[in-house]
Amino acid sequence: MDKSKRLFLKSKRSFRRRLPPIQSGDRIDYRNMSLISRFISEQGKILSRRVNRLSLKQQRLITIAIKQARILSSLPFLNNEKQFEKSELVTITTDLRTRKKKNRLTPQLNQNSNLN
Repeated sequence: MDKSKRLFLKSKRSFRRRLPPIQSGDRIDYRNMSLISRFISEQGKILSRRVNRLSLKQQRLITIAIKQARILSSLPFLNNEKQFEKSELVTITTDLRTRKKKNRLTPQLNQNSNLN
């Protein structure tokens, strides 16, 4: 076979069909934590329909179930503890900044009171 003809031949790939993520007997409910946890990322975000390989109706039901579980505190809104630690550091630094501003203002007030 010529090299020019080989370029147009498709390579044969093995095709393996995956199982659907939700079986016919599974109930999509906020109490079914084993099912719901499969559709949440490590950060606690709801995965997209393309990643989940769900139909539109199934994705809507999963989203509603996840939101209900979050409201009832079965699921956390955030799963990333590092992100929580970062937000604490930000508040500490802002507190230090405000303290510095207060310290700068107090000598000025003392100078103004001495002038009067």
